Amino acid sequence: MAATPTTESTSAVAHASAPSQPAGDTTKGRKVRMGKVVSNKADKTIVVRIEHQVAHPIYKRYFKQSKKIMAHDEKNECNIGDTVRVIESRPLSARKRWTLLEVVDRAK
Repeated sequence: MAATPTTESTSAVAHASAPSQPAGDTTKGRKVRMGKVVSNKADKTIVVRIEHQVAHPIYKRYFKQSKKIMAHDEKNECNIGDTVRVIESRPLSARKRWTLLEVVDRAK
């Protein structure tokens, strides 16, 4: 009979190569984005501008693109100019699919 690898050794290899997550991780695979608050006029809602750099396909020069998303702010704790981290959530309204995770830096 030919020797076949046991399932224990193959599963051990699979677990060893998998990235480990911190024990206190609350994201559970959901997207997390960081951006600046541009509006907090609505009750329990903030508008966050998320910027990222993209290379032009022909000229290879980098430029900034931005997207504005609405996020749920349960305690109305954000002000305009704050840097915040938001996490993906279930749909809370027609345009609101993100929730405030933390305020990283307060506006000066």
